[in-house]
Order: sequence, then structure tokens, then C-alpha cells
Amino acid sequence: MRARRSGNTERIAGYISDQTGASPEGVAGVTAADLEACDSIIVGAPTWNTGADDMRSGTDIDSWLYDVLPSADLKGKKVALFGCGDQAGYSGNFCDSVGELYDCFTARGATVVGFTSQDDYEHYESKAVRDDMFCGLLCDEQNQMDMSEQRVADWVEQLKGEGLAL
Repeated sequence: MRARRSGNTERIAGYISDQTGASPEGVAGVTAADLEACDSIIVGAPTWNTGADDMRSGTDIDSWLYDVLPSADLKGKKVALFGCGDQAGYSGNFCDSVGELYDCFTARGATVVGFTSQDDYEHYESKAVRDDMFCGLLCDEQNQMDMSEQRVADWVEQLKGEGLAL
């Protein structure tokens, strides 16, 4: 699942689809029951930085994250997260959305897999960092677009090794 803003998240979802054979689906219309029926979930979000505490991406994920997800029981579910951001323009909050997704999914009992290294990124702060690792795949389509497809391929292989049903 993914939310749309500039098309970057949709493009990365397409790369993931190419690697897994799964069809990308927008979050609009996905219910708590839909999530509960899945063994594994991959969720992507656009970057956001409006200064608001919630409801700020300008995409369908706003209401979904705060209205639908809190009613889902995700105990025993594996979730992988990805996001898009601009590490040069928003170095102080690079892909914060992924960190917020992490908090929301773990609060519902999910286990997040697919942590990735901060190596080869140039940012100084991100809510997506947990124990010196990103809590998902972060892609920068503004500054490192040429690295995204390989990052996705490597990440999908990692997810398979971590037992995410693809």
C-alpha cells in the first residue's frame, strides 16, 4: 500500500511490485479488517513537513493512519515500511513519515522488519532512525534517484530473509 503526493512513492511501490509480483494498492479504502487478513504488509508514505502533529501529508494516508489503523489488531503481523524524501532539502526531518508509520504499526502490535543502514545518505536527523538504523527503506528521488531500483532489489531480498511473506 502507498499514498500519493508527487509520484515518488508510487514509483518505489512499482519497483517493489516488479521484485515481488504483488500489485501496489493505495491506502484509500483499505480497512482494519483488510490489514488483519494479511500475514505481511508493506506500506509506503510520502514525506511530509508541515509542522502539524498529524493529518499533514495531503494524501489519503492522513485519515487512514489516524482513523483506520488504530482500530486494527496487528499482533503477529510483519510489516515493512518504505518512504520517499529529500535529504538535501529536508535534512533535519528526512523521511520522518517512516518513523511515524513505525510508531503507529508497533502500537498496534505489528513487528516491523526491513531496517536499513544510514550509510550513503546525507541527513542530520530523521524520525525514521531506530538504534542507528532506518526502520525501513528510504529513497531520495530528488538526489539519489539512480540508487532507488538497486536499493529496492536489495531490500526485497532482505525482507525475504527476514520471513516477510511476499
